[in-house]
Amino acid sequence: MLAIRLHEIGGPEKMRADEIAIPSPGPGQVRIRVAAAGVNFIDTYHRSGLYAVPLPFVFGNEVAGTVSALGGGVTDFKIGDRVATVRAAGAYVEETLAPAELTLKIPDGVSTETAAAVLVQGLTAHFLATDTFPLKPGHSALVHAGAGGVGALLIQIARLRGARVIATVGSEAKVPLARDAGAEAVCVYTRENFTEAARRFTDGRGVDVAYDAVGKETFDGTIDSLCPRGMFVSFGNASGPVPPFAPLLLAHKGSLFFTRPTMNHYLRTPAELHARANDLFAWVASAQLKVRIGATFPLKSAADAHRALEGRGTPGKVLLVP
Repeated sequence: MLAIRLHEIGGPEKMRADEIAIPSPGPGQVRIRVAAAGVNFIDTYHRSGLYAVPLPFVFGNEVAGTVSALGGGVTDFKIGDRVATVRAAGAYVEETLAPAELTLKIPDGVSTETAAAVLVQGLTAHFLATDTFPLKPGHSALVHAGAGGVGALLIQIARLRGARVIATVGSEAKVPLARDAGAEAVCVYTRENFTEAARRFTDGRGVDVAYDAVGKETFDGTIDSLCPRGMFVSFGNASGPVPPFAPLLLAHKGSLFFTRPTMNHYLRTPAELHARANDLFAWVASAQLKVRIGATFPLKSAADAHRALEGRGTPGKVLLVP
């Protein structure tokens, strides 16, 4: 089968299309025939060496498709079931393995492509809004990259929980996308001062929480957008890692909180994964959560998918289709 692998770190040109053996499921595993695979920023971090991985490396872990084989002891699935997972043993492939207990059945009312598009980014948005900073009515939130995959979902979930949202976007063309997601105010941060916009949005107080996946470019302004005892949630590095800073800065800026969450610590048990995914699927099926697919690429064009994602020119989810 075809697999996109990394043999040395670097740019998208380092990604290779290899022929490898179709894997056989072991005990407790299912094999999934991939219908769509999610492309995520963490995949680019693995490719660039920001996050170290053993080589050769098969990219990705987010897939949706159909069960094509069952390992020993697996009784909750049958061949042909539509399923999705964020724990695949490689996603940029035609067939992959996943633990059965971490594999989700896709319910009626949710398409297979949508399931592939919503899981990593939707689960991230879910834990950010419900646990990292549990949003509730009366809270105000700043969401950077509000037209992006996580950003648009995070805005929608924040509004479902009763919070007010100001979003930033990189161009005027993305303003309607963030507004459609539910942002009350949208700032084009490439030509406007988003800190001043966040202060105006909150009558000078500052937002209760700022969700920042941009990183280096927005760090200073995000710090200055928060109210006293506000929380800075740094969950990505799209423009590079945030700069080193002294903890005393948090005191000077208002006894702020700073956290760098990662999905592994918010999906520590199968029960937690299933509970969060069930919320997402229910919101999608009831049209309370809109999932935007920005672009799809053939599996062999995975390098172009990375270029599109890193260029931040594709609003919504980027998918690979074998």
